[in-house]
Amino acid sequence: MICRSCGTEIADKAIVCYRCGTSTTEARYKAPAPRRPRSAAMSIATVLAVALLAVFALYMDRMTTFGASRTVGWVIAVVAVVIVVLRGVARRS
Repeated sequence: MICRSCGTEIADKAIVCYRCGTSTTEARYKAPAPRRPRSAAMSIATVLAVALLAVFALYMDRMTTFGASRTVGWVIAVVAVVIVVLRGVARRS
């Protein structure tokens, strides 16, 4: 058999060319596509979501003491959860 890359005569059962190292057959599996690097916006969104959850926890703790509106606390929680969910969806795509 002749190597398809360098033209050297190699054994019929050879897996690779001894001279250039080229494979004699096509690969069975293809390498996975490289992953996209994470953007700074996604990291900022994650930090923002964690900060909002921390503010929510503090607000809910103080709310029982001062009798503040529960609506504000739930809005903070919903915004943080939406950010986390959108981050997860963006990560999968």
